[in-house]
Amino acid sequence: METGPRTYLDHNATAPVRPEVAEAVARALLDLPGNASSIHREGQAARAAVETARARIAALAGTAPGSVVFTSGGTEAANAALSGGLRRRDGPAPTRLIVGATEHPCVLAGHRFAPEATDLIPVDRRGVIDLAWLEARLGALAGEGVLLSVQAANNETGVVQPLDAVVALARRHGGALVHSDAVQAAGRLPLEAATSGLDALSLSAHKFAGPKGVGALVLAPGLTLDPVFHRGGGQEARLRGGTENVAGLVGAGVAAEIAGRAQAEEARRLAGLRDALEAGIRARAPDAVVFGEGAERLPNTACFAVPGLEAATALIALDLDGVAVSSGSACASGKVGRSTVLAAMGVPAALAAGALRVSLGWNSRPSDVDRFLAVFDRLISSLYKRRERAA
Repeated sequence: METGPRTYLDHNATAPVRPEVAEAVARALLDLPGNASSIHREGQAARAAVETARARIAALAGTAPGSVVFTSGGTEAANAALSGGLRRRDGPAPTRLIVGATEHPCVLAGHRFAPEATDLIPVDRRGVIDLAWLEARLGALAGEGVLLSVQAANNETGVVQPLDAVVALARRHGGALVHSDAVQAAGRLPLEAATSGLDALSLSAHKFAGPKGVGALVLAPGLTLDPVFHRGGGQEARLRGGTENVAGLVGAGVAAEIAGRAQAEEARRLAGLRDALEAGIRARAPDAVVFGEGAERLPNTACFAVPGLEAATALIALDLDGVAVSSGSACASGKVGRSTVLAAMGVPAALAAGALRVSLGWNSRPSDVDRFLAVFDRLISSLYKRRERAA
């Protein structure tokens, strides 16, 4: 039963805001009462704060501030990019969509292309997309306008996709447009290198310790899209009308600046914690399966299962003992169900039903790993005792 402070290990769902971010949001709420579209001094101060945030998020994405369109989060950003209206300014909108089989629901179910105009890129057992399949499909669609959407890193397994190769294939085969859901990558990978050559990418502030409800769609020069809201003001270069969430954007900008500055050091630190966590899991459960093993993964993410250990049972036990983890994406109405990611990777349903995701972050410490392993040890001991009695 839980005693003492809780241990939060679900940063891929939401990273707790940093104290500096919370302070910046509070100051903005008090000190910036104006509407950023107003011309008086208060409005100008709010506008300046919004543009400072835009520049900070652009720096995290390795782009120019004018490329950043603010949204309410990664889901809205991805939906806007996949609405069918993303196009080069001098060209038509794409008529075909190709997406990775392990994408987040905001991509798999958030687009507006007809089923017969949509293809899924298969993945191997590690969760990495099949580039040979993609090249063949692009060749078969020569002459058609194609939009590709491939995530930078998977939200459940942490598997990093070869975006540079995807962009190269798109350019080689008719100049297909390429969007990436980079929500999990921001602040965890050197984003400019990971997303070089993309036409659009989606970000969400609450994944890199910013406020919830703030995101961005980054568009390459020469790209445009249909407005997200067709009635309203002319904010965000007339692409996304509505009064800006000034305080939230200020917090997102501060979080982006910290995440970018700390990325390399944090990646090394978190990879060490993740490796210690996985070693501890295997020491206690030699039959544990780590999903995505053998592929490049986010340094903070461990997704695994132990045959016979049900995720629902484990999540409740961990929560009662003060440890918060997940069974996968947090965007499925809070339910524990079969993962479409693991299904696409060919993981048997019985094993996938036990998948647990531990995702570390800026406030994770070795003591958090130790506490998780202590609770996990009790779960595994109970599981193995039941096996012995059954045998």
